[in-house]
Amino acid sequence: MRTHPALAFLLLFVIASGASENASTSRGCGLDLLPQYVSLCDLDTIWGIVVEAVAGAGALITLLLMLILLVRLPFIKDKEKKDPVGLHFLFLLGTLGLFGLTFAFIIREDETICSVRRFLWGVLFALCFSCLLSQAWRVRRLVRHGKSPSGWQLAGAALCLMLVQVIIAVEWLVLTVLRDAKPACAYEPMDFVMALIYDMVLLASALGLALFTLCGKFKKWKQNGACVLVTAFLSALIWVAWMTMYLFGNAELRQGDAWGDPTLAITLVASGWVFVIFHAIPEIHCTILPAPQENTPNYFDTSQPRMRETAFEEDAQLQRTYMENKAFSMDEHSAALRTAGFRNGSLGNRPNAPFRSNVYQPTEMAVVLNGGTIPTAPPSYTGRHLW
Repeated sequence: MRTHPALAFLLLFVIASGASENASTSRGCGLDLLPQYVSLCDLDTIWGIVVEAVAGAGALITLLLMLILLVRLPFIKDKEKKDPVGLHFLFLLGTLGLFGLTFAFIIREDETICSVRRFLWGVLFALCFSCLLSQAWRVRRLVRHGKSPSGWQLAGAALCLMLVQVIIAVEWLVLTVLRDAKPACAYEPMDFVMALIYDMVLLASALGLALFTLCGKFKKWKQNGACVLVTAFLSALIWVAWMTMYLFGNAELRQGDAWGDPTLAITLVASGWVFVIFHAIPEIHCTILPAPQENTPNYFDTSQPRMRETAFEEDAQLQRTYMENKAFSMDEHSAALRTAGFRNGSLGNRPNAPFRSNVYQPTEMAVVLNGGTIPTAPPSYTGRHLW
């Protein structure tokens, strides 16, 4: 009987310790979750869960687009559509990296996470903007000359343009972290923005070159130029908005430390979705869409010559012949009535048949039923009677 108080005391101790641990754990997260990952599941800071869900959906759609492009690659026969496939893969890879980098701005920062943020932000955007610039160059050549640069030229130009930002990011990390021995997270917002000047130059170049893709004699490629223009324009708006908020807005609202990471995370997600909706999906759709056959007539194009012109002319000639015969028969009937003695409304005597009434004249139905040849008069024909 003495063991009962001891067991009851042990049970109360376990319950109390569990309650205190649950009280220190964020709502929606497990007990064994590391503190730096709390923002991924904390229901009290809902922005992390929302941004995480949107970024995850964007990453899945990007992977699906890459899979569709890879599966349909053997069926792409048009050279002008097959050359930029490598460029499309690079663009999708950069977009997938933007969605993945979003999670680095949701979790709690440390030295490794801050180094990843500072390096990959500019490099991934440089890759996407370089692909947009190469795509604008390709569409410009297609609109003016009908031929685009080769696939290795497009992909090589995008990679070379991206390497410049790689050098800038590495130099920034080396000078601030290794040489000056500063923590990787100890940087000012203005320093972060100044390291992205090259990305802004790429974006402005893509936007300017995309304007010239709307002028040219090969109009079927102008819709690709319009997609590049819309994507670059929306990206420019996003960059102006996030830099204004990151540099000045958060400080004015006295939320610099609390709203810094959400501002950058939302920027990554918004830019990724703009790239997917306005550029990746239309370009992949145009790439995998089979080219129309040259021998297939377009019945909605009024500029094309009419098919079966001879048959239509024959039908028109037959219609005119029918109308002439009908007019002749009406004139003949009127002449017969005038010679029949209709005077002052009186019928008079039965008229004699006109001159052509005794000649056999086959009707149009008889001609059609006889295979197009004029049939001869039947033996019992004695003339067409008018009455």
